[in-house]
Amino acid sequence: MKYQSRKKAILLLADGTIFHGKAVGKEGSAFGEVCFNTGMTGYQEIFTDPSYYGQLMVATNAHIGNYGTNEEEVESDSIKIAGLIVKNFSYEYSRVMADSSLQEFLEKHNLLAISDVDTRALVSYIRDNGAMNAVISTEVDDIDKLKKRLAEVPDMKGLELASKVSTKEPYFYGDPNATHKISALDIGIKKNILRNLASRDAYIKVFPYDATFAEMSEWGPDGYFLSNGPGDPEPLTQAIDTAKEIIKRDLPLFGICLGHQVIALANGISTYKMHHGHRGINHPVKNMVSGKGEITSQNHGFAINREETEKHADVEITHVHLNDHTVAGIKMKNKNCFSVQYHPEASPGPNDSTYLFDQFIENIKNAKITA
Repeated sequence: MKYQSRKKAILLLADGTIFHGKAVGKEGSAFGEVCFNTGMTGYQEIFTDPSYYGQLMVATNAHIGNYGTNEEEVESDSIKIAGLIVKNFSYEYSRVMADSSLQEFLEKHNLLAISDVDTRALVSYIRDNGAMNAVISTEVDDIDKLKKRLAEVPDMKGLELASKVSTKEPYFYGDPNATHKISALDIGIKKNILRNLASRDAYIKVFPYDATFAEMSEWGPDGYFLSNGPGDPEPLTQAIDTAKEIIKRDLPLFGICLGHQVIALANGISTYKMHHGHRGINHPVKNMVSGKGEITSQNHGFAINREETEKHADVEITHVHLNDHTVAGIKMKNKNCFSVQYHPEASPGPNDSTYLFDQFIENIKNAKITA
């Protein structure tokens, strides 16, 4: 079969470390920040999640591709990762719901992938040494040339990527006759977030990443949403200003992941690049309000400063990550605003946190009553 005589391929890390593998289909080179996701399922959703834009994804599950792909199981209109690194790549698939193989899906979207990599050793290396830029390539005969090209790739710290994945023009999602109207800022929004909002009787107008408060408020929304997305939140100065205006007027506001970081920055709380980030569908979080534990889906390489958050007079920590005690959720004490550093819309993934969408809708209802 075709895959029995595949070309040699390598993963070259920025520090010079090399991992060996074999090409899956396409040949060439792909550059980006290398990171890993520990989810056992959901590879197609991961590949199409805008939050992963520009990253080389290491799948920790030993077998990738075994259940094929389905054109409905996407979080955006295209693959967003820069490249894929796996241990065992399954060319065959066995699922009634699948409409094509993962290989066909990757070829359709022109994505470079390599397999037969010792992903256990690679993940351990990333955990010890941190996320860094890397290249996967079938051009294995000129390592020095790859090193020079890799050195030119910009670091994720300070990199604005929301503009690369955001909609160019506003669009609507859901039922125009729905009870609630929500303006959503697309800084990398996932489709399942829109599905969750629409299923709660909301009609959403989605705006480009640099939309102003005036633009988002013109159609008279009942609430505002700041989406997930890729890159460093600090360069998103317009989004931060928009969040400040929403907060100043005490309008219902909900943020997820990058949106959560933007809300923190709007409150003067700084963000920082994590050592290797949180990416997976089994991250434990404690709800500090209810005292309950939640298993969450997470995908972020930046976080907000906990010490500054604890000292902030107007902000309360509502959720904490139990592995490293980073801030996983906040709310403003005297404003109709809250956010989380994880994905309550996870699919596939845990549904422990879907109540957050209900909470947002309740906040909108209460704001209507008191208006």
